[in-house]
Amino acid sequence: MFERLVGFVREIYQTDAFIPLHEPRFAGNEKRYLNDVIDSTFVSSVGPYVSEFERKIAEYCGAKHAVATVNGTAALHIALLLAGVGPGDEVVTQAVTFIATCNAIHYCGAEPVFVDVDSATLGLSPAALAAFLEQHGERRDGGVYNKTSGKRIAACLPMHTFGHPCDMAGLLKVCDHYGIAVVEDAAEALGSRLGDRHCGTFGKLGVLSFNGNKIITTGGGGMILTDDDELARQAKHLTTTAKLAHAWKFEHDQIGYNYRMPNLNAALGLAQLEQLPAFVAAKRELAGRYLAWGEANGVEIFREPAGARANYWLNAVLLEDLTARDALLEYTNHHGVMTRPLWELMPDLPMYRHCQTDGLTQSRSVVRRLVNIPSSVLF
Repeated sequence: MFERLVGFVREIYQTDAFIPLHEPRFAGNEKRYLNDVIDSTFVSSVGPYVSEFERKIAEYCGAKHAVATVNGTAALHIALLLAGVGPGDEVVTQAVTFIATCNAIHYCGAEPVFVDVDSATLGLSPAALAAFLEQHGERRDGGVYNKTSGKRIAACLPMHTFGHPCDMAGLLKVCDHYGIAVVEDAAEALGSRLGDRHCGTFGKLGVLSFNGNKIITTGGGGMILTDDDELARQAKHLTTTAKLAHAWKFEHDQIGYNYRMPNLNAALGLAQLEQLPAFVAAKRELAGRYLAWGEANGVEIFREPAGARANYWLNAVLLEDLTARDALLEYTNHHGVMTRPLWELMPDLPMYRHCQTDGLTQSRSVVRRLVNIPSSVLF
C-alpha cells in the first residue's frame, strides 16, 4: 500500500521531485499589492490594506466584525481574554490540537482541561463534554466550577481539526446549559462551513490563522471574528497596545498588546483571499481523488462530517495501528513525499502533563493511526 500511495501522490502532483505537505500558492495580485504597500511606505500596522482585509474576511465568513492580528495564537489569546478567561480559571478543550490552543489558555493565567474528541469530526465531542461536566461541574457563585480542582470553568475552546467542522450545535447546547462561553479555534477552517454558517461564527468569538501553511497566508497573521460590537471594539483596542485615539499624545488606558497585523501582511492576505473560492474548490477536488483512491485500494481516508462542507486543509490516512502508522511515515518521507503524524496529545507534553483529562480514549486511538498526506492546492 505504501508504494501505491507514493505513486498516486506523484501522479497527482506530476513530479518526481520532493513533494511538501502543504505549500502556499501565489497566483494572483500578491506582488502588485505588496509593491503598492512598499511604495506607500505604510508597511506596519497602519494602512488601508489592514482595514480592507478585515472587511473582506468578515464579509466572506458572514461575521459582523473581524479584527486582524499578527498570528493566530495572538488572536486566541485576545479572544479568550474577552470571553472572560483569567488567572486561576480553567478552559475545557481537546487534546487533539496544535499547541497554540493550549498556550493561549496559559497566557491568560488559566489551565486547560482535556476532553475527548468525536471520531466523526476529530473535534471536541459534545457527548464527552456533557459527561465531563455532569461528573465534575458544579454550579455556584454565578458560574460553573470543577469539583475536582475547585477552579471556575470559564470557557470551552473547540478546534476544527484539519478544517473539518466540530458538532457546534451539540457543543453549544451543552455550553448554553451550563452558561459556559464558547470560543472557536477555527485556525485551520477558513472556507469550511457547517450547514450555511462559516466555522468561527458559532461561538462568542472565533479565531482564524493565516500562517504560511494555511489555505491562504499573510506570511504570519490571524483574525478574531465576532458579531458583538463591544467585543470587536475591545479586541481592536487591546491589540493596538490599548492606545487612546489622539492626534499626537501617547495615552494608554490599560495593559495592551502589540498584536495588530502589519499592512504588508494584510496586502498579501487580501490578494490570497481573492483566490480563496478557487483554493477551496481545488482542495475539495483533491480530497475527492484521495477518497476515490482509498476506496479502490482498501485504505481509509478521513472524510468530512455529515452536514459539513470542509476546506480539507489537510487530508489524512487512517492506519490500523501505531506500527502501520510509523511504517508509512518512514516509507513516504524516505521516498520524497512529506507526510506527518498527528500532533502529540497535549497532556503528553511536559508542560501540560498535570492537566485533568477524561481519559481521552478516542484521542489516543486516532493519534496512533493518523497520517497527514500532501494537500497543497493544485490548479
